[in-house]
Amino acid sequence: MENQGEVGGMGKLLKAVIAGIALFLMTGAAFGLEAAPVQTETEASRQATGVEDTACVDGADCRVAEASEADAAEPADAVDAEPVEAVQAAKPVEAAAAAKPETAVAKPETVAARQTAEQVKGLDEQVQEIKADVLSIAAQLSRLEEKLLYPSDTQVALFVSLAGEEKFRLDSVSVELDGKEVAHHLYTYNEIEALRKGGVQRIHVGNAMTGEHPLHVTVTGKTEGGTDFRKDESFKVAKGVGPKLVGVVLSGSKSITVKDW
Repeated sequence: MENQGEVGGMGKLLKAVIAGIALFLMTGAAFGLEAAPVQTETEASRQATGVEDTACVDGADCRVAEASEADAAEPADAVDAEPVEAVQAAKPVEAAAAAKPETAVAKPETVAARQTAEQVKGLDEQVQEIKADVLSIAAQLSRLEEKLLYPSDTQVALFVSLAGEEKFRLDSVSVELDGKEVAHHLYTYNEIEALRKGGVQRIHVGNAMTGEHPLHVTVTGKTEGGTDFRKDESFKVAKGVGPKLVGVVLSGSKSITVKDW
């Protein structure tokens, strides 16, 4: 009877142990089922943020994953900030690009203006050269005309000059040769200044036969005090073989002299 009681006690003890183990296993399985969804959510969040799965082995701290998530968020801000700076930096570039066509358009105009100025300058130089050539040809023709019209054997030339210290204003000079007026000249300010500085004016050139010829000179003007004057003088000019050059020297309102040149 004692053995049967001990066996019954041992059976009860075994049943109690089996029941405890079963309860423990059931509790552990339930805990595992509850932890599984949390882990799944964590993995889903990691996959959504593009961070590689860093498993927490043996209950290790998952701060590495959180730090990775924070690091992954920072480049996103930096990426968002870069386009704004790029746009701001691009504005001066766009403005410069917009200004370049204007410069490119202005350059041909500048080149064309320079070419036009050079062409005008070249034409002006050519015109000046042509004018100089024309004047030279005119002078040569004039000398040729004098030789043809006034041969050296019959040529008579009269020249006017100023002398003396008396200050006066010369208005006009008239010249008569052989009783005929051959020259009458009204003087300008520039001509008077040229005569005062020692210049000589050829007032007449003509032909005369060999021998004496009457010459009459009339001068009008104003004295230094503003008084009008008129002076007349008559002379004899002896024409020989060859050209005859006669100088008429005016000494203010006082006298008129004639000399051979």
